[in-house]
Amino acid sequence: MGAAGQDTARPMVEAIGVRKAFDNLQVLSGIDLTIQKGEVACMLGPSGSGKSTFLRCINHLEKLSGGEILVDGELIGYRRRGDRLYELKAAELARQRRDIGMVFQRFNLFPHLDVTENIVQAPVLIRGEPRADAVARARALLEMVDLGDKAQAYPQQLSGGQQQRVAIARALAMRPKLMLFDEPTSALDPELVGEVLAVMKRLAAEGMTMLVVTHELGFAREVADRVIFMDQGVVVEEGTAAEVLDHPRHPRTQAFLRRIH
Repeated sequence: MGAAGQDTARPMVEAIGVRKAFDNLQVLSGIDLTIQKGEVACMLGPSGSGKSTFLRCINHLEKLSGGEILVDGELIGYRRRGDRLYELKAAELARQRRDIGMVFQRFNLFPHLDVTENIVQAPVLIRGEPRADAVARARALLEMVDLGDKAQAYPQQLSGGQQQRVAIARALAMRPKLMLFDEPTSALDPELVGEVLAVMKRLAAEGMTMLVVTHELGFAREVADRVIFMDQGVVVEEGTAAEVLDHPRHPRTQAFLRRIH
């Protein structure tokens, strides 16, 4: 969290009237959402409700059709001049994305690089870190995700759960202020889910700001400061895990939870 009081009070994520359409398909229909620093928010909802699209809008992997998103007070993807917004150039976008870690359903590791090299590439090439420092941090991160003995392994030698933990370590190597997780366990065999969730629980305990799209209700119940339920491109309901999961107010939330319980 920021050292200054105003930095701590400033939200980590602020979405204001966020809309996104693909041709004639309206995917996000005016999302207003605030994530505080150090907060863990879990986003639930049926497939096609706009959860993953919203996550991708936060680091401008998807361009907004309307509204705006700020991360730690900085407008993402655009520069405001007067009453108009102009999209940032690639180099400026890359600078913004350095502070936003993202872990996808698929691990997206470089198959021709070993685990250590997968982790050190971005800090060295993008942040300009000395290679020795990046390697030392990679080793420390691998220990943190319980893969200290896999530093020289290649992705194809690892299980899906191990690859996803490497992907988390790779995102953390950039020292992000915000971590986005897009259904990080959905591509895993059930017996491998727990090892990835354990790493995420550790991050939450250390105060990392996290927005997690997930269907893992047990994880949301244990870790989330807030649960957000989306459907048809809008936030239908949000509150504590107990409020949303145990006592949902909206009929759509109730119907969704009945289906997946």
